[in-house]
Amino acid sequence: MSDRIREPHFVQSFERGLAVIRAFTARDPELTLSEVARACDLTRAAARRFLLTLVDLGYVHTDGRLFRLSPRVLELGYAYLSSLSLPDIAEPHLERLVAEVRESSSVCVLDGEDIVYVGRVMTSRIMTVSITVGTRFPALATSVGRVLVAHLPDEEIERRLRDAQLRAITPHTITTPERLRDELRLVRKQGYAIVDQELELGLRSVAAPVRDREGTVVAAVNIPAHAGRDTVDSLRRTLLPPLLATVARIEADLRAARTRH
Repeated sequence: MSDRIREPHFVQSFERGLAVIRAFTARDPELTLSEVARACDLTRAAARRFLLTLVDLGYVHTDGRLFRLSPRVLELGYAYLSSLSLPDIAEPHLERLVAEVRESSSVCVLDGEDIVYVGRVMTSRIMTVSITVGTRFPALATSVGRVLVAHLPDEEIERRLRDAQLRAITPHTITTPERLRDELRLVRKQGYAIVDQELELGLRSVAAPVRDREGTVVAAVNIPAHAGRDTVDSLRRTLLPPLLATVARIEADLRAARTRH
């Protein structure tokens, strides 16, 4: 659990309950009581209380030993996704982009220190980690994350660089605030980001920002590519132009949708 200073209104038990839900992932869809306790830094007794409460509420199923999320947990994110017009607007443009470049594409938003996938069109699996709507990754290690962070106010960027727990996910991951600061400045200046095998070996990715009608960056679209097939130069030469054209079409539809509303 985070040891940051909390405001008087903060309900720590609620935070811990949410942490229990987030312990279940595509890689670990079923967990024992001990595994949940370890993942959430809880005692076994506390983990048991949270899990059994979630079972009573219908958000978790158990066979007595293993616990797993139930489909009802989707209710927790449905209100947000259903009120968000961006994925619906972006999807046909992502489909057109994927058909053109024959690579997958996704649209992501920033949530805390992570990026969250809110829309995705696949052509083939490149990453060993399964990606679906709702998947999260550390923002600073991804092309979409760097695009989103680079367009935040300067003081917020500095706060993130100061507080970030930077770790080497791969041997290529940038792990110093100084290098990341330079990279973010470059991303803001050039209008796109390319990340070379920093999140996963063998994976390169290019991303560009999506702006609303006021010019605020609200999301980012990416195209991942296999490092054995596409160099950084080829990403910039062959994938970036159709990506930027796709983003422009999404922005035009976003402006039109806001005008209608």
